[in-house]
Amino acid sequence: MSSPRIAVISFPGNNCEVESLRAVKQAGMEAVSFRWNDDRSKLKDIDGYFIPGGFSYEDRGRSGMVAARDPLMEFIGQEAEQGKVVIGNCNGAQILVESGLIPFGKGLDMSLARNVVTGNAVGFLSEWVWITPSCAMDRCVTSGWEGQMHLPIAHGEGRFTTRDKDLLQELKKNDQIAFRYCDEQGNILEDASVNPNGAMYAIAGICNPAGNVVALMPHPERTPNGKPYFAAMKKWMETRKGPQSEGLLPMRKPTASGAGFLPAVDAHPIELFIDTVITNNEERTVEAAARRIEPTLRLKQLKYIPLKGEPSDYLRHIANFNPNKEIAYVRRLGRDVPVARLTRWNAQTKSEDVSTSTLLDGMKFLRRDEPFEREGDPGICYVLQGIDEQKMCSDDLLEIFGNPHASTLVRLPS
Repeated sequence: MSSPRIAVISFPGNNCEVESLRAVKQAGMEAVSFRWNDDRSKLKDIDGYFIPGGFSYEDRGRSGMVAARDPLMEFIGQEAEQGKVVIGNCNGAQILVESGLIPFGKGLDMSLARNVVTGNAVGFLSEWVWITPSCAMDRCVTSGWEGQMHLPIAHGEGRFTTRDKDLLQELKKNDQIAFRYCDEQGNILEDASVNPNGAMYAIAGICNPAGNVVALMPHPERTPNGKPYFAAMKKWMETRKGPQSEGLLPMRKPTASGAGFLPAVDAHPIELFIDTVITNNEERTVEAAARRIEPTLRLKQLKYIPLKGEPSDYLRHIANFNPNKEIAYVRRLGRDVPVARLTRWNAQTKSEDVSTSTLLDGMKFLRRDEPFEREGDPGICYVLQGIDEQKMCSDDLLEIFGNPHASTLVRLPS
């Protein structure tokens, strides 16, 4: 019997390909490197796919969002439907969640969101954790081992979460929670001493209903400790062929996210909109992703800060604003200013100059991410042109600008 052939996928910004290729080979499988823009014919004899960690597209928009909408992922989704194995570790897991392959195959049902412990963002985590299989040994492609596994994590957005109140129970019922964080003795706990990123139910990894797609946040490919993970993968592939559907729950209807509209908020009396002096690469990449849905769309991405005090008090701090790299605009609207007035901050004179900029012309909406979603917190402002309101509010398009399970999107007034 020939060894399973695994394509290790490389999107721009991934950085774990070498470890992933090595781990696949050490498990007795054939590893094939495949760049996102390679000829698809190279995949004709591939038995499975491994999407490694890193920062695909520099995490522009959010981790995994852009790569998940690459045409290659649609192809990999079709392969998964035929029973082929698809494994995503760290950024690969984020891509699988954003593509909808996890948890149910289609639809954005959850998020791998910012690490949040006891209500506070903890930023990027680089440490060692313990995980243990929490499903049946034969439930998914990589769960065929017992005990605890000591693995590194390295992520800023690794918290499995959802705003679908029924999702967790569905995952439990269908035995799709494949791996959970535990202590060295194997005790599963949800507190921060064991669950590093605040993931709901201490989830470290999830499989799809068929068990052939797995998303895992830790890195078994980076340590010899992870060998049982890849050995289980090889065994599964040698003993199972084709779609696995026996005993599974019916496919659920994907959660609707945008509901066809954006709630509006009142203008803050004093608002800052901060642009970049040079090209904003994140803005360009997010626009390119959105144009796959609406080709005529034009996008501007700005930092948004609602102020309680005077703009000068905020802008004079280099940690808040760098005049060598950024341009600040002030919008005032209130009892004393019945018509919105836009000015440009002059960093040399420390004053506001009258502006005729068309920067804010278009439909504007604001994204805030957990745990920072209070009314007065900063966020990202998107200004859209070249598209009508009905198309702007489609779920597919709104999900590019914010994951509805970890972010809020609201309409800003003109």
